Amino acid sequence: MADLDRIELRGLRVLGTHGVLPEERVDPQPFELDLDLDVDLAAAGLSDDLADTVDYSGVVDRAGAVIAGSGRLHLLEALAEAIAATSLEDERVVSVTVGLRKLRPPLAADIATVGVRITRHR
Repeated sequence: MADLDRIELRGLRVLGTHGVLPEERVDPQPFELDLDLDVDLAAAGLSDDLADTVDYSGVVDRAGAVIAGSGRLHLLEALAEAIAATSLEDERVVSVTVGLRKLRPPLAADIATVGVRITRHR
């Protein structure tokens, strides 16, 4: 098996209505997403052809649609799982790490973000 390389996507911000509290499921709040896609990039490096790699614009579009979509999830863990599943739709992606943060968590504490990080393999 060839060595795996990584496509890194950082800081995608999307509004979504996910959370346990009723107001989180009505009023959109900002989420921030990082994705690491483990892929063999050797062919694309040699050919300089988009067809030989994962088109990350499609990955971003699908992940953003999961966050912004009408399906309201309670847990960040479930939202991260859904994003991982869409990222693995391209068969060239061997594994994905999803870093997902809620930028305005509804906590009484002075905290910048809350989040999860998961890794899923094909």
